[in-house]
Amino acid sequence: MTAAWDHVGFRSRVQAALDTFLDEQAERLLPLGRDAARLVAEARTSVAGGKMFRASFCWWGHLALAPPADEEALVRACASLELLHASALVHDDYMDASDSRRGRPSTHRTFESEHRGSGWRGDPEQYGAAGAILLGDLLLSWSDELLRRCGLPLAVVAPALDVFDLCRAEVISGQFLDVSAQARGHADVDTAMTVLRYKSAKYSIERPLHLGAALAGASPDTLAELSAFGLPLGEAFQLRDDLLGVFGDPETTGKPAGDDLVEGKRTVLVALALDAAPAGDAAFLDQSLGTPLSPDDVERLRGVIDASGAHAQVEAVIDQLTDVALGALERAAIDEGAREVLRGLAEAVTHRVL
Repeated sequence: MTAAWDHVGFRSRVQAALDTFLDEQAERLLPLGRDAARLVAEARTSVAGGKMFRASFCWWGHLALAPPADEEALVRACASLELLHASALVHDDYMDASDSRRGRPSTHRTFESEHRGSGWRGDPEQYGAAGAILLGDLLLSWSDELLRRCGLPLAVVAPALDVFDLCRAEVISGQFLDVSAQARGHADVDTAMTVLRYKSAKYSIERPLHLGAALAGASPDTLAELSAFGLPLGEAFQLRDDLLGVFGDPETTGKPAGDDLVEGKRTVLVALALDAAPAGDAAFLDQSLGTPLSPDDVERLRGVIDASGAHAQVEAVIDQLTDVALGALERAAIDEGAREVLRGLAEAVTHRVL
């Protein structure tokens, strides 16, 4: 198996699989008329243009153990994770009251705008919320359908469905931990790490690796080896995301400056800053979370986080977790070509700028 890998080409294959699947769904929903077509159109937007890291880790979780018996079927199985991801983002944007995603209006804002522009009855915001909830549910249902119907024998897919069931339960429960922490207005570092692990880290890297490996007939020992790599790497991945949510360039991330601060996210970064900052700065940070912030407010809050040492500490933890993950990768009994590609993916997810 060669380590050479065309990541852009792979993303194109996954996107094509998603497009074909949504074409099929559009045909099935045709009798429902224009509104169903609008729902499918928004689904297309929600799965377009992503980095497709989850599909990539699924693919290499399989190739780490064996070449695919049916490449196109495996691509479709990998694509199912991108539908799950899209579902989580649609719901997450609504729960966080986020106005944009990848530089365009978020789903609930899109439907809200359509309602307002058409002069319909009722509350446009409520309509937008309903549309986002229903689209997220539909994407979640479709993710299971695409995996089951990927084209591999059901006996091969069954162990992967078990992984997928666990993955979905973890990410949904992790999301509830997150909204509960925000509602309480407090999350210490341990709580923030638990949210990070179950809301994002596991479903971003560990479970995609497991799903691909399960399709290759992985043993429990092999899954454990992949966890030793995938879980710390997933945590590093999400910590990088948390830094981007505060310090990222809006032109690159497609999100407003300091978006996580405006949304009031109680991340590990914020928890560390609240612990270490002087009392006055900590109080200002705590009281500012989840409120409308001017550009000057965002810059002041960034300064508080920087001065507290939290920014540098999170960077150091990302490096430490990445080292742990790469050490586990070197010890894993997997294909050498896959090991080399997974090293490159580890670099990509922990040093990204969007």
